[in-house]
Amino acid sequence: MTLPPSTETGDLPRRAAPLRLDGVSYRAGNTTLLHGITAALPAGARTVLLGPNGAGKSLLLRLCHGLLRPSTGRIVTAGRGVTAGRGGQAMVFAEPLMLRRSVLGNVTYGLRLRGVPWRERRRRAAAVLARVGLEDLAAGPAGVLSSGERQRLALARAWALSPALLFLDEPTASLDPAAAGRVETIINEMHAEGTAILLTTHDMAQALRLADQVLFLHQGRLLAQQPAAAFFNHPASPAAAAFLRGELLWGAEANNE
Repeated sequence: MTLPPSTETGDLPRRAAPLRLDGVSYRAGNTTLLHGITAALPAGARTVLLGPNGAGKSLLLRLCHGLLRPSTGRIVTAGRGVTAGRGGQAMVFAEPLMLRRSVLGNVTYGLRLRGVPWRERRRRAAAVLARVGLEDLAAGPAGVLSSGERQRLALARAWALSPALLFLDEPTASLDPAAAGRVETIINEMHAEGTAILLTTHDMAQALRLADQVLFLHQGRLLAQQPAAAFFNHPASPAAAAFLRGELLWGAEANNE
């Protein structure tokens, strides 16, 4: 069942939402955490952001979603600068916050903020809860859901907005294999309907399953942007090759080309 078309204002056209980063840097005080990143996210692609802990992956997601502003450079979607909360994109965190409402209310609340009429809010929320397998829990409180159910509800909230871009920060980090598999299925269904995906993960098997292209970050620098098959077979960066071998990356020497 395909979700009803959105009537929200500000939605970006489906399958027409490339994201581009032009020389994006981010500083916290005197420390530069991201260094001049230039990359492109094609419309409709599943892009996986890989790198060791501290590489800047989650920070880059927050910048892309407009939760933070770059210190220098520009982030553009569909020809416009990113601003937080625009209806054309959504973000799901590793441990999503549940509103103190019912499962259904968690979905309809975001739609109400977008100005969607009451009848359509209910219709869209019911449709998306059925898609993620939570329709039988719709009337119950969201606070009692399991970790896997919470993540599916977070994805349902995003899906109801019909996002052209979806940012996912370690969406299965705390889930068992079965729950992670259900989340991956939802991600793939959203992608099949035209949503471009940018996600972080430390699960290489998941990256292999989901990625159309890979961005590899180390110490806040983008060292590789390749189609997934090329990255996993012939990584463009020595640091990326070492990362795929499971080696620890230390210091600036890991960036040497």
